[in-house]
Amino acid sequence: MTSEHALRASSWIGRPLRRREDGRFLRGQARYVDDLQLPGMLHLVVVRSPHAHARVGAIRVEAALAVPGVVWVITAADLAGRVGRYALGTVEGTRVAPVPHPVLAAGRVRYVGEPVAAVVAETRAAAEDAAALVDVGYEVLPAVADPEEALGGGVRLHDELPDNVLFRWEGRGGDPEGEFARADRVVRQRFRIPRLAAVPMETRGAVASYDPGTDLLTVWSSAQGTHRPREQLSRILGRPEDRIRFVVPDVGGAFGSKFGVSPEAVLAAWAAVELRRPVKWVEDRRENLLASYQGRGVVAEVEVALRGGRMTAVRARLLADAGAYLYPSSPVPPVNTAMLMTGAYDIPHAHVELLGVATNKVPTGPYRGAGRPEAAYLVERMAELAARELGEDPVQFRLRHAIPPEAFPYRNPLGYTYDSGDYPRALQRLCELMEYDRACEERERARAEVRLVGVGVALYVERAASQVWESAALLVEPSGRVVVRTGSMPHGQGHETTFAQIAADLLQVHPDDVVVEYGDTALVGRSIGTFGSRSTTLGGSALVVAARKVQEKVRRIAAHLLEASPEDVEWQGGIFWVRGVPERAVSWKEVATAAYQPHRLPQDLEMGLEASGYFAIPRPVFPYGAYGAVVEVDRETGQVRVLQLAAVDDAGRIINPLLAEGQIAGSVVQAIGQVFSEAFEYDPSGQPLSATLAEYGVPRAVHAPPLSSEFLETPSPLNPLGTKGLGEAGTIGAPPALANAVLDALAPFGVRHLDFPFTAERVWRAIHGRQA
Repeated sequence: MTSEHALRASSWIGRPLRRREDGRFLRGQARYVDDLQLPGMLHLVVVRSPHAHARVGAIRVEAALAVPGVVWVITAADLAGRVGRYALGTVEGTRVAPVPHPVLAAGRVRYVGEPVAAVVAETRAAAEDAAALVDVGYEVLPAVADPEEALGGGVRLHDELPDNVLFRWEGRGGDPEGEFARADRVVRQRFRIPRLAAVPMETRGAVASYDPGTDLLTVWSSAQGTHRPREQLSRILGRPEDRIRFVVPDVGGAFGSKFGVSPEAVLAAWAAVELRRPVKWVEDRRENLLASYQGRGVVAEVEVALRGGRMTAVRARLLADAGAYLYPSSPVPPVNTAMLMTGAYDIPHAHVELLGVATNKVPTGPYRGAGRPEAAYLVERMAELAARELGEDPVQFRLRHAIPPEAFPYRNPLGYTYDSGDYPRALQRLCELMEYDRACEERERARAEVRLVGVGVALYVERAASQVWESAALLVEPSGRVVVRTGSMPHGQGHETTFAQIAADLLQVHPDDVVVEYGDTALVGRSIGTFGSRSTTLGGSALVVAARKVQEKVRRIAAHLLEASPEDVEWQGGIFWVRGVPERAVSWKEVATAAYQPHRLPQDLEMGLEASGYFAIPRPVFPYGAYGAVVEVDRETGQVRVLQLAAVDDAGRIINPLLAEGQIAGSVVQAIGQVFSEAFEYDPSGQPLSATLAEYGVPRAVHAPPLSSEFLETPSPLNPLGTKGLGEAGTIGAPPALANAVLDALAPFGVRHLDFPFTAERVWRAIHGRQA
């Protein structure tokens, strides 16, 4: 079933409605985890390791317990035999070592910031004072912060892993070895992609409360879903899922960093059960930077075989800097990178080896893009280098290699099947939008004036809608008001608006008459949550499933009231009438009221007007797009100024163009941070060098580039809405376009490659190093 035939011509889908949820945020009426105050609530503060690698000896808690207001000091010894472990992540084809993140360190600590103990007290101040008095005996051990060095096994992080490899994946398609042997030329490049911190405006936190009368544990947490964290808590605490209620209030940003339940939230929940009192844990900014899992972090060696002027094969070895332990989602981003290493191009042969290497750093996990930005950057930099090797215009080179629209569905050599697209069209439209030919002419004029101007483009494809199902429920009240309950969980995306538009469109009501509820395991039976650009494609489609059930029942009720056959009932604009007899009509509200009056219903029809829906697709969807940039580099300072940034994204059907533009703008600013200022660095001993926002270069509003963006719509055939997702597009497409533009500007100095971030100092050194 294609999307063109799945839904009628819409009246609300596709409209640029303003986000209706913004009002309460702007008025300060949002309610976050730290706003929750429960009677008798205690506060939990975590004692963290100051060492990257050390044996943990005696933990002396007497002084901490003597602080007035302190109730308990928890150590790993208290948890032994009573609290379980995180499950290991399962990514198809990946071999994963059994080293999940501990709730509290036992025996050894393996990164700075690792939880060692926790203090529970009547006030946060008392807990913080006591935490400073917990005396932990450490025997400092050698540390390793570089994944290449760690791979040698000189410093072994886990006794059972002599090579420090936490996970492995290998993919091969076609005949890459033969194709490299037959190649006319081979283009090679080595890349180091630094780690990044998510830095959500609201840090992580949780409040837990236990009711012994019902044996119900309720947890409020800043998270990206409800049922998945509850599943993790159930496993770790050994409690049945039905005895845990997980609630997510308003969330002040996540960007992937709040995917599951954190060790600290586990501690708060366990302490609440043990102490029979509510417990709150909210981290400060320094803790968030030290202990919240980070994203990116890849060392890559990539080769492209060229024969007859075409890219025919790709070969890559990827080392993922995985950190000290594994969270369930840790292998996902690097595997995404590996499986997208042919990008949007028709390259039939590929071989990619991926190793996730343990280092003395906080673990990694999904961060906006989750492996797709790394892949797009690596592929697009190699495409640029290959084009320059052949002396060909980068755009024309890409157009020759882009997968043609008639090839879809297209299976790449590493195992992904792309659903739909017109990649050449996106690149051609980008060139029109950014006036590519004119930009190249102005670059040449600038060079004649000894100015360093560069032009860069990039073509990307990404995997979206992972964990390929979601749930929704829909209730029509007797008044006609519609209540939507979704398993998707917003943290800035605008779900209250887009889901209301979908429901309003399907039921022909006004979006103002639709209430959208979310963030509670009590609302829907099961759900997955929000991440990986999946909400509209899966959550929206689940809503379609539920709405169609309601549509069918509504039509039967209307037909009964009109004494007609359901096939003869017309429905438009909230009015039902008999075909050919428009004066015989009933309203939406009349039908909704009748649904709760058994004597007005057909005898075989159950009272009420509600339905639930689950939607699953056979495989992920693949949004794509093209980005272009024009930059100027100051030769004296190395400072880079973005003169122009253009984006053309195809995410299938767009539900709300205004919100879509907001997603692109926000993700582009995050891309600016990755390209020019952000890198979470460690010294060789594993000590963080970016532990505060004074050292970590988060972009600010003044860094937002001049942006022009457009959308194409190639509907996905895999879901009834035809959507694909675009919440991460800018973090995927913008970095390689900007990198190609900067290196184009530096080409007169013979600079072939620079690693992110392109700080003024790094660019200046590249210029003057070459000049020297």
